[in-house]
Amino acid sequence: MVQFFVIHGIVESAWAKPYSWARNNISDLGNAHCVMQQEPELRYVCSPEHGLMNVSFVVLGTLLVVGAALTGPLWRRGATAAAARVLLAGAGLGFALAGLAPADVHENQHVLGALLIMGAGNVGLLLAGAGLSDDVPAPLRWATSLLGITAITALGLFLSRHYLGLGMGGMERVAAFPVLLWTLAAGARGLFRRAARRREASTSVTLIVG
Repeated sequence: MVQFFVIHGIVESAWAKPYSWARNNISDLGNAHCVMQQEPELRYVCSPEHGLMNVSFVVLGTLLVVGAALTGPLWRRGATAAAARVLLAGAGLGFALAGLAPADVHENQHVLGALLIMGAGNVGLLLAGAGLSDDVPAPLRWATSLLGITAITALGLFLSRHYLGLGMGGMERVAAFPVLLWTLAAGARGLFRRAARRREASTSVTLIVG
């Protein structure tokens, strides 16, 4: 997930006309042509490193799908957890589709990808709050549900063009980034737990040997 934000910064820095998180869509970074875009808001788009951004979208999507499939211990048993994982994997498919179908080349497919990210992914995030295992700290479960509610609300505002002073791009990010932030938090927790288990195992071996 970190690669996405790093590449996002690299690609936006390559724009001759400064890229704006408020005025520009995330998808503008992957557009293949230099044009004046009319919808949903007027803006000039020219992304010299669009190919790099689209590769990042595909990599991100692939990692999300793999993560949803391999994080079994993170989840409870039951329909809610299963639905959350499927929907989060759907967001991964959305990112991959967005990368394979730039908005100015295959608009319909790209829009489908965006809907999977901000529709399926955000509903999955909301359900994840109830579907996470009891081993997951309660604050993280609550934060997960809160992120889902925030993202779904932001999606409604974005689609109705009510940007609340954040601009089109800003509101889109409030709708699209929560699932990525949650994934980073869940991944970090998994790494810390794995490191703790290794330390415990090493300590046990030392005690036995000693």
